[in-house]
Amino acid sequence: MTAQGTAKALWYVAPGVAELREEAVPSPGLGEALVRMLASGLSRGTERLVLGGRVPPSQWGTMRAPLMGGEFPFAVKYGYAAVGVVEAGPAALIGQRVFCLHPHQDRFVAPAAMCIPVPDGVPDLRAVLAANMETALNILWDARPLPGERALVIGAGVVGLLVAALLGRIPGMEVLLCDTDPARAGLAAALGLGFAAPAAVPVGWELVIHASADPAGLRLGLERAGFEARIVEASWYGDKPVTLPLGEAFHARRLQLISSQVGQVAPAMRGRRTYAERLALALALLEDARLDALLAPPVRFDDLPAALPGLLEGEAIWPCPTIRYGE
Repeated sequence: MTAQGTAKALWYVAPGVAELREEAVPSPGLGEALVRMLASGLSRGTERLVLGGRVPPSQWGTMRAPLMGGEFPFAVKYGYAAVGVVEAGPAALIGQRVFCLHPHQDRFVAPAAMCIPVPDGVPDLRAVLAANMETALNILWDARPLPGERALVIGAGVVGLLVAALLGRIPGMEVLLCDTDPARAGLAAALGLGFAAPAAVPVGWELVIHASADPAGLRLGLERAGFEARIVEASWYGDKPVTLPLGEAFHARRLQLISSQVGQVAPAMRGRRTYAERLALALALLEDARLDALLAPPVRFDDLPAALPGLLEGEAIWPCPTIRYGE
């Protein structure tokens, strides 16, 4: 196989440490595409675990990204929010902007079937939200919301905000976004949503989506849910144990606790939509300029290793860190 030159890729190499490594880029084979990266996004929750080496061994298989390099815990080339332009491959894709579940790398070869065209109405940086929007879409398929329901979304990270934004499009749906960070009220307002701190959340929600990755948030959801409410657990805790109040009124109120994970198409749509169709729909749902409020000002790819700890740890004004290439 001939080579298409070299590329730079981000590798997580030790707890809290990442570096750019140079590697050869092969020529695309049959059914493959060569992509030049334009932008990518960091998944703060997942990539924080990867950077810290905190992916539990029992989940190494589950946590593998589709086109990941290396092995957990280190060294690993990770990421799944790549937006680029196809430079070689199937004629129908050449010159098109595409989204691909590929790690942070300035040029790469991927299966053409995994390169999903980005709609013209979705700019490069907003398109990096596609993987998170796909997760949010799958959560809604698991939740099966109904017009007119009262929905509480706990956790105003990227996934929680996207879930709340989608729920807000359903006719008659009352949506409240809850987070411990009062600064997230501005993001809720930008999306046309209500906002409350945990202590101010009333009781009686018919649908609760928990996406804070903090057990206290799930406990809050169980406490504030109404009779026969559905509580969808969309967080992933890595190796952190979780204690829940499943005594008291949990059974008397006939609460349903539902897990949601994007690795499988939700049962409501399984067999009806392929993974590619789900991702294409997620990209189409990003044609909403209000979602730009979620995006941090981009960092240069060459600056990413030094910037990573600050981008992934602690609180952030913008939920989704973004990276620009070729600048």
